[in-house]
Amino acid sequence: MEITAVLLAILYLVLVVKQNILCWLAGIISSVLYFFILRSASLYMEAYLQIFYVFMGFYGWSQWRMGRSSRNNFVVNTWSKSKHFFAISLILIFSSISSFFLKSFTDAALPFFDALVTYGAIVATYMVAKKLLENWIYWLVIDSISILLFISRDLLLTAFLFGIYVVIIFFGYKSWNKILKENNAATP
Repeated sequence: MEITAVLLAILYLVLVVKQNILCWLAGIISSVLYFFILRSASLYMEAYLQIFYVFMGFYGWSQWRMGRSSRNNFVVNTWSKSKHFFAISLILIFSSISSFFLKSFTDAALPFFDALVTYGAIVATYMVAKKLLENWIYWLVIDSISILLFISRDLLLTAFLFGIYVVIIFFGYKSWNKILKENNAATP
């Protein structure tokens, strides 16, 4: 099951880089599989994050589909520094609160980091759905931490997947940044 989830997750990210709407379908199926994998590894926040990914898959699909069909071409955009400050603050606050509850009431492995990558991924997934360039930077941080988390739980294939993600992130950022610059140059 982990091999199938990994392959679909790689397909998801490659299709995101290419801005292919089918990325969302690959992501949905991978997330369903990863829910069971991560739950059995006691990474509860990561497991339940997969349910969020399924819903965001449908949301992302609708956003990209709607953007494609509208007159206003759905293009790569950016956030202001204040929006990033707000998003990062929320990630850290919710991670700290969740970590406390996970430590107190579960046998969760590495509760703060489990929560940190979960809330970071929620924000970053939203950013992908909205085609915000900075999603790639958020994913770089999240996926780097995730590699260590998965290694600690002996999910080596998944850790390897996230290593591949880190490499693909650089191509995704470069591709989306080029599109953003072209769109800005074309806008009067």
